[in-house]
Amino acid sequence: MLPTDTSTEVPGYAFLHYVLSSIVEDKDALQIEAKVDELGILLTVQVSDRDMGKLIGKGGQTVKALRTLLRMLGGTMQQRINLKILEPPTS
Repeated sequence: MLPTDTSTEVPGYAFLHYVLSSIVEDKDALQIEAKVDELGILLTVQVSDRDMGKLIGKGGQTVKALRTLLRMLGGTMQQRINLKILEPPTS
């Protein structure tokens, strides 16, 4: 298994960072971690509690659209890109 990488060289990372930084209000709380292994690329996202609703969207539409776009992006590069959203940290 390869180490965790947060560089923009990972397919989908720059796209996801651009979109999410446009959506969230608390940009300091936005964390995206990329993990590359034999199964593909896993992008893990964590946002503040107040931005979680914006990330998920009504009925999960926003996160579903992001997953679809990442899947399409990965398909053009013969990579499997998955998106995981972590619970916001409790204060």
